[in-house]
Amino acid sequence: MRADDIRFCPCCGTGLVQAVCFGRLRPSCPACDWVFFPDPKVAAVALVLEASQVLLVQRANQPFQGFWTLPGGFVDAGEDPQRAAERECLEETGLVVRAVRLLDVIARAEHSRGADILIVYAARYEAGELSAGDDALQAQYFPLSALPPLAFESTKQILSHLTE
Repeated sequence: MRADDIRFCPCCGTGLVQAVCFGRLRPSCPACDWVFFPDPKVAAVALVLEASQVLLVQRANQPFQGFWTLPGGFVDAGEDPQRAAERECLEETGLVVRAVRLLDVIARAEHSRGADILIVYAARYEAGELSAGDDALQAQYFPLSALPPLAFESTKQILSHLTE
């Protein structure tokens, strides 16, 4: 939830006001002193390589519908980010993968509904049949030298390290 989305105190129902709390302007309750601290949205992706090809999914939803990205998605509260990358890859590609190494952490929100923090894992294929699912139109391996139109700057950044 973003600061603009919250208007009433969840403790007492009073309308929130903007007040400087802990060095920043934050939605605050004038009745009970509750302060809203937004939590960052965290996503995890799996970078799966097979014979110099990378696994990508075509987005079914906006933003960037029809463009391609690494399989991944939001980390649920209390979920291990590695397991989230594996879960999202299975949901979007039908493949069981194992996250084997942390590759990068990217702190940059690319759009208003996106993640503030992206955790990137190298992942190894373990089982399954490649088939698009969940919010992916297609799932496919691409040669690093012939990538389709990519959805996000973070995807471009991650893949650029492989082609250097």
